Amino acid sequence: MKHLILLFLLSFTARAQKFTTAEITRYKQQADRVTIIRDNWGIPHIYGKTDADAVFGLLYAQCEDDFKRVELNYIEKLGRTAELKGESALYNDLQIKLLIDTTEAIADYNKAEPWMKKLLNAYADGINYYLHKNPQVKPALLHRFQPWYPLLWTDGSIGAISTADLSVPELKNFYSGNATAALVEPKDPEYQTGSNGFAFAPSKTASGNAILYINPHVTFYFRPEVQVVSDEGLHAYGAVTWGQFFVYQGFNKYCGWMHTSCNVDVADMYAEKVTKKDDKFFYEYDQKLKPVTEKKITIKYLEGGVLQTKTFTTYYTHHGPVMAKRDGKWVSLRSYNRSMTSLIQSWKRTKTKGFEDYKKVMDLKANTSNSTVFADYKGNIAYWHGNFVPIRDKNLNWSKVMDGTTSATEWKGLHPVAEAVHLYNPVNGWLQNCNSTPYTAAGENSPKKENFPAYMAPDGENFRGVNAVRVLSQGSGYTIDKVIASGYDTYLSAFAVLVPALVNSFEKNVKPTDSLYTQLNEAVTLLKNWDCRTAENSVATTVAIEWAQKLTPTITRLYINEGEADQVESTKRFAAAATLNQLTAPLASALADLKSKFGKWQMPWGEINRFQRLTGDIQSKYDDNQPSIPVKYASALWGMLPSYNSRPYPGTNKRYGVSGNSFICAVEFGPRITAKSLLAGGESGDPSSKHFNDQGAMYSQGKFKDVLFYKQDVLKNAERTYHPGH
Repeated sequence: MKHLILLFLLSFTARAQKFTTAEITRYKQQADRVTIIRDNWGIPHIYGKTDADAVFGLLYAQCEDDFKRVELNYIEKLGRTAELKGESALYNDLQIKLLIDTTEAIADYNKAEPWMKKLLNAYADGINYYLHKNPQVKPALLHRFQPWYPLLWTDGSIGAISTADLSVPELKNFYSGNATAALVEPKDPEYQTGSNGFAFAPSKTASGNAILYINPHVTFYFRPEVQVVSDEGLHAYGAVTWGQFFVYQGFNKYCGWMHTSCNVDVADMYAEKVTKKDDKFFYEYDQKLKPVTEKKITIKYLEGGVLQTKTFTTYYTHHGPVMAKRDGKWVSLRSYNRSMTSLIQSWKRTKTKGFEDYKKVMDLKANTSNSTVFADYKGNIAYWHGNFVPIRDKNLNWSKVMDGTTSATEWKGLHPVAEAVHLYNPVNGWLQNCNSTPYTAAGENSPKKENFPAYMAPDGENFRGVNAVRVLSQGSGYTIDKVIASGYDTYLSAFAVLVPALVNSFEKNVKPTDSLYTQLNEAVTLLKNWDCRTAENSVATTVAIEWAQKLTPTITRLYINEGEADQVESTKRFAAAATLNQLTAPLASALADLKSKFGKWQMPWGEINRFQRLTGDIQSKYDDNQPSIPVKYASALWGMLPSYNSRPYPGTNKRYGVSGNSFICAVEFGPRITAKSLLAGGESGDPSSKHFNDQGAMYSQGKFKDVLFYKQDVLKNAERTYHPGH
């Protein structure tokens, strides 16, 4: 029996021991140079001798809080999701592998400058040391992290993959050889990712210091709150995307940066004229034939508990990978989905020392998916709409498929930052972006649309942008608390357009003797008298949102291409032209749904709109019979500035939040940094941790905690101080 126990222990040790003695010694030595202080909210404050030490500690702390999310982000970027999810994810993985080449990432790592290579090594070592010290943690796939992994994903955006409008179903049609209807899965109409960023100049603040408002709208628990400090000048605080080693949205002693997703054209489609000769493909370019490059890509997928493999012969032109077939022509994609320069820019901005320094980092022109709202300690505020902007023929509509047979449609380098849409220190003293057009970023003092090519800012206006301009135009004497209050404005500006259309049509066309009058008059009157603001006890909020979700999908489209009507214009057109039936049939359906679920339609918003965090699973579970918290906020789709995307789930009648406000922060750049922040739920992904949901009630009310930026304050509120692994 003793021998059996010994054999078991030896085999367990062999499985757990994945690293060499030399590696473990190196990990321990670096860990001794790192101190992690967890404050009374569980926020990790990481202090290292060097930048690399701080990165090592940051990744170790991230793994402590939610290793599965760290791992999952890299499983996706490696194109290995099908190994977990099966054949249904096969073509998602193929898309990733076509757009993000691991061999290029490895090559970038091998030629990286010494300072960057230290950071990349520290990233991998921090995670691997965590796995060594926590053998009870069972990775789904990645038992050893490689230092080149961050070069697969070089900015922090949730939508970091740009494919123009080429979809996975189109990719499947092309590479499977089985043409099916290339329909993208319908999205929840209210599920809108995005962000808000506001900046206030000294002329608009009570203290005479600039203030920045950071408000990403992403999936809950997608970004933790962290601080990283080193003796080499790093001192950054903010939100980091799981598994990345730079603060994505945050601030340092000198300045702050808030990223909002935008629709700047950074990826283009090309129709290729392909012919076949002697079993080889060629494509026409400037009246010559060029060979199509072929590459074998093998993907593993899970089937019946066993890994299977499928090998694809994939095709490339000089534009990029072939992703679809339209109108008989192959369609290739030119994009910039990862680069060493992008990762360098993501890191260097965290160490910038103000406006002029930040502009130099922007000159790297490698931030492909973000606009930036900025403020600094000298009182500067700024906005850049995108950063990576290829120079193109201004006479073409670049949202369409380009002619791939001619050099006339090629990119001609990149626009200097000074040529792209930007705004520095507007005289009105504030600026905003809510995933909306930059041409209203500072009200009347915004950049002028006619001064820029259409591909630089095809973004339209949305109801959040309308609301932000309304709120900020009226304010002055801003403090951190007043900025937060503005950021939590509950006015649903879309209903200022939609509700009058319903009321007018109903009152004009429905007589008191009509059955429709009896059915809907109470609800229509309720909406007529509503102030378009959400509240926990508001039945009108419930009726309006449940109704609006059933209206035409044209009013829910946030991102548009060149020449298309934006959300505000589409909604106004719909409201002006809608028939009585188009307005009232969805209302009748919404009331019937509410009656079916709750026995009556007169349901206060807070009774059905809830916040609940039960498990640490990637896919959250919801249960009407378990405790939850009422939330007065709603989807930003309808113009509310704070975003709370909720919906019912299988087995539930109530709606539960899944995305929207996640990490929120307001920071003032005085002689001493002051800031307040808030997380959805809490810092930890472990349900047994007291920091799993200690901010849940605060989150539902928009009540913020003080940011502990200076070490003396961190120490006063320290809950645990340790070296990684101790």
